[in-house]
Amino acid sequence: MSDSTSRPAHLTEPAWVRALLLTIGLGFLAVCLLLPLVLVFTEAFRKGWQLYVEAITEPDALSAIRLTLWVAAIALPLNLVFGIAAAWAVTKFQFRGKQFLITLIDLPFSVSPVVAGLIFVMVFGQQGWLGPWLESHGLRVVFAVPGVVLATLFVTFPFVARELIPLMQAQGSEEEQAALTLGASGWQIFWRVTLPNVKWGLLYGAILSNARAMGEFGAVAVVSGGIRGLTNTMTLHTEILYNEYMFSAAFAVASLLALLALFTLVAKSLVEWRHARLIRAAAVTDTRQPGFAPAAQPV
Repeated sequence: MSDSTSRPAHLTEPAWVRALLLTIGLGFLAVCLLLPLVLVFTEAFRKGWQLYVEAITEPDALSAIRLTLWVAAIALPLNLVFGIAAAWAVTKFQFRGKQFLITLIDLPFSVSPVVAGLIFVMVFGQQGWLGPWLESHGLRVVFAVPGVVLATLFVTFPFVARELIPLMQAQGSEEEQAALTLGASGWQIFWRVTLPNVKWGLLYGAILSNARAMGEFGAVAVVSGGIRGLTNTMTLHTEILYNEYMFSAAFAVASLLALLALFTLVAKSLVEWRHARLIRAAAVTDTRQPGFAPAAQPV
């Protein structure tokens, strides 16, 4: 039997082409992803476990870890609220300026994080538009924790909205209209109809947003001032250690970021697996419903 008859109908490329493409793809992933990851952990433990523990438990490192987690904890719920509100407005209502709102949601994807940080400095810095007023009232944004939070919010807020908008558009509004016809209030429709339908997309967007919040560098580097023990996140602390030729300590902190990234990847994969499993289970249930007729097979 020839290869053309034994090969599935949807595979038309020769075997050597498929092998070549697979080799190129796996080679690229190995060089660009796997090799740097192995290098990070190798360098982190090069001088032993004891020095590794000392590097991640010294006061400045602990301060950077706490700030990173606090910023992510603040940004995530705000991103969830904004993402749900923006997706609801875009998909459920028609209003003037709707396209402009969508453009604003996509803005952080097209603006460099460094440029975003400079904008915050121009607005909230001592020589900026609002800086003198803030200073006169004892408030400080740039080179302080609020600036780090604002910069992180700017680069992370599109993720939840961008996951929910196409999902809500695909689902339509028939279920909400049916619930409204049955006398449900707006909050009841949201909690019992809309939110359950988008929970997996919401969770997926939250995972991506949280990962970006913990790994952000450019915008945070501009607005934080790099003050050790105060405004340094884990990414900034890693850069400072590396610039001071403390390579083992730098890679030790970087390994924590790598572990957070791996945890995020596992969580993302579990969400996708769970979602796909529920879809398959729903499809099987539909085929078992009375009156279900399978599509006619071609003769």
